[in-house]
Amino acid sequence: MDTIASLFSFITTPVSWVIVQFHSVYGKIFGPDTGWAWGLSIVSLVILIRICLIPLFVKQIKATRAMQTLQPEMKKIQERYKSDKQRQSEEMMKLYKESGTNPLSSCLPILAQSPFFFALYHVLNGIATGKEIGVIDGPLLESARKAHIVGAPLAAKFTDSADKVASLGATLTDVRVVTAVMIVLMSASQFFTQRQLMTKNVDTTVKTPFMQQQKMLMYVFPIMFAVFGINFPVGVLVYWLTTNVWTMGQQMFVIRRNPTPGSKAQAAFLERLQKQVTHHKKVRGRGNTNVIKAIVAKGRDRNEFERKFINGLTKAGLAAQADGTVVESESAVLTETEDGAPASGPKRQQPKRQSKAKRQSGAVQGAAGTGEAGATKATEPSDAKPSLEKTAAEPKDDSPKTKQAGGNKQGTPPGSGQRSRAKSGQRKGQQRPKHPSSKK
Repeated sequence: MDTIASLFSFITTPVSWVIVQFHSVYGKIFGPDTGWAWGLSIVSLVILIRICLIPLFVKQIKATRAMQTLQPEMKKIQERYKSDKQRQSEEMMKLYKESGTNPLSSCLPILAQSPFFFALYHVLNGIATGKEIGVIDGPLLESARKAHIVGAPLAAKFTDSADKVASLGATLTDVRVVTAVMIVLMSASQFFTQRQLMTKNVDTTVKTPFMQQQKMLMYVFPIMFAVFGINFPVGVLVYWLTTNVWTMGQQMFVIRRNPTPGSKAQAAFLERLQKQVTHHKKVRGRGNTNVIKAIVAKGRDRNEFERKFINGLTKAGLAAQADGTVVESESAVLTETEDGAPASGPKRQQPKRQSKAKRQSGAVQGAAGTGEAGATKATEPSDAKPSLEKTAAEPKDDSPKTKQAGGNKQGTPPGSGQRSRAKSGQRKGQQRPKHPSSKK
């Protein structure tokens, strides 16, 4: 480890200078020889480094998502050239070149952070051995050796002997308890970060070997941290625990605000965005506008969660526009079918069909009304013979005698009663048969 750290000795002077500058600030608040002053200096160094690495972190996210997109194509190449490893590698490189993807981009933050990690280890190892390194010399070296974090010196390790720990002004029990707790927290934070990535921010519609590799790393990385952690000084454990917590928080922010398409995180994000847009009747924030703009531009290529989001806006009377905004829509807006294609139009409302009992009761009421009218006309005096026109206007008598006469007894043509009922306001056309109860 000392050999590896010595390779990065060119950066130990800048790292030690940054720590000293932060120490001069925190020393005025907590005291120059306290563990708070030196511990917070290391934490501030981590934050400064991680802020500088944010552009690389963005590239890492893009590279990781691009790799996830290429997984189906990579799987086809592996199956096609299963027996020819050289051709398989050539086709893989060709695929990376065509898509503009670099597999090493996902490792950029770790690779960029490694020199600072080894430089800090070199600085703390020099403090443990009483060796001046960088700008930490003389009084600063003695102050750093006296600094303790919860009873453990910054330069102490889990594997140090009792004599060496005693020379740093601490007990072996305190050092091992503090280092063990920090190693557990460091491994747990690494496990949670990787698990969060696998369970929430991975496209569940694509099952590839890449997902299996990520799942394996979820268990391998914490074990590696636990094994190597017993050889790290307390100050390095502070550094690594801080950077793990930063990574976990940074990833939580990215998953919440910019999740991977097709993942569970995207479903939760679009659900929150739909509630917000429906409540305010407009899109708030440039990031949300860009998300809606990208979803609208996809068209038929939208995934399940994106189609559900668009249809949710439609049900709320809103329509997403190509520029990422939404407008209120008074008329029915076209919805989408399951495959993402727009439907032909709003559904036609079919008239309510009456039940059989209601239709029969209506027929009975109509027949009853007709019968009452005929009875009234029958009670009128008939001293004189009714004319042909009056006879034609009267309703047909349903009595047996009238039926035998056929309506021709008084010159009335057959079927004239039906025509008179049509003229009296009844519906024309084919009539439903009367209910037996309406006959008298």
